[in-house]
Amino acid sequence: MHPTTAITAGLLLSVSFASTAHSDLLDDIRSEGTFTVGTEARFAPFEYIEDGEIVGYSADVMEYIMPELGEDVELIRMDLPWQGILPGLERERFDYVITSVTATPERMERYHLSAPIADATMAILKRTGEDDISAPEDIAGKVAAAQSGSAQLEALEALAAELEAAGTPVEDIRTYTGVDEAYAELGTGRVDVVINSLPNLLEAERTRPEVFEVVGTFGDPVYFSWAGRDDEESASLNAFMDEQIQRLNEDGTLAELQEKWFGSPMDLPAELPSAE
Repeated sequence: MHPTTAITAGLLLSVSFASTAHSDLLDDIRSEGTFTVGTEARFAPFEYIEDGEIVGYSADVMEYIMPELGEDVELIRMDLPWQGILPGLERERFDYVITSVTATPERMERYHLSAPIADATMAILKRTGEDDISAPEDIAGKVAAAQSGSAQLEALEALAAELEAAGTPVEDIRTYTGVDEAYAELGTGRVDVVINSLPNLLEAERTRPEVFEVVGTFGDPVYFSWAGRDDEESASLNAFMDEQIQRLNEDGTLAELQEKWFGSPMDLPAELPSAE
């Protein structure tokens, strides 16, 4: 082989190997010194704005995780409406999702969902003193609300379908960009109930007991997780975040933070139940 041909072939081979190599997101975060995450800071007590800062349960959890990334790594949080969170992750607008992602089978197939961070069992919120609503089936004939694009909306639609099959349909289902809008509509009487996760509804009841009252839970137990892209580049970051959440669960830190933000600890599995 002519020497020039050999050199050219070697260069082409090097380029081929470089094009098939995958970067490592966790290494990139540490070397670049920034961890950029998507969040929805309108989901108290998990994530919300107070005095211009994002605070809440998830923010406190991250205070225990960030030192493990390295002293010089900065956490950058992009505050977005829920409807843009998972699409933004897929389009690589940020590295990871630090907000409350309900772990559904469909999401478990599409994304890497982290170890559980909190209970997300579905519940119903009504106006205080509405005695005709005391069980899930009592939303028949009522106007129900949930956040658009959410697992809570899916759960509401499934419950409504069951009631319709039983001959007792709900009057209407209304959707809102943020759950705070739904709560406001409930408070003014424009809707009769709001469907959300139990921890969020308990927070609404705690802060405005004269207006809101939790009816109870329905459906199977579900959990909140965080989310990463399910690809080779993100595998190391996903594993790191799972390890950190599991560590904080095992050493009691999550229970302490749940006591602080929700009033009592939660019994969380180390891993999400397998999708069925």
